[in-house]
Amino acid sequence: MRSSTVVLGLAVVIGVGTALPSAASATVAPASATSVASASSPQPWGPYRSSGRKAWAAGKASFTGSGLRVYGYLYDARGTRECSWLKLRGLSDRLKYRTVTYRNCSSSRPRAFSVNFGYALKAQAKVCRGTSTRITGKCSPWASVWRQGGY
Repeated sequence: MRSSTVVLGLAVVIGVGTALPSAASATVAPASATSVASASSPQPWGPYRSSGRKAWAAGKASFTGSGLRVYGYLYDARGTRECSWLKLRGLSDRLKYRTVTYRNCSSSRPRAFSVNFGYALKAQAKVCRGTSTRITGKCSPWASVWRQGGY
């Protein structure tokens, strides 16, 4: 009688032990699938404006297989002689900043931009005014475009 109780007890433990991993994997799989989908979906940012409100930029940031990609449009106001400038900077996983600058002197058309920052910890944008050769001022403060772990 004792041996049948022990065998029955082992069968219950083995049965519960095998049922738990499949139940745990069933609950873990949807959570990981949703986190992968949200990580690859583009996150909108902007519009960010220069301090003179004559330049603005907006776009999206997405994390792809090759790293962080930031893209969008830079706009210039009508009736001005100055140009719009956009400075994007990304902080890499090696704690080094990479800065990219775009210029738009056409008030009739927005300028498209796209940059791949690789495996970045965060990306920021600054919108400025300037001449056709350099930034002269009237810049917005650095604004967050994307940050690891959310805004």
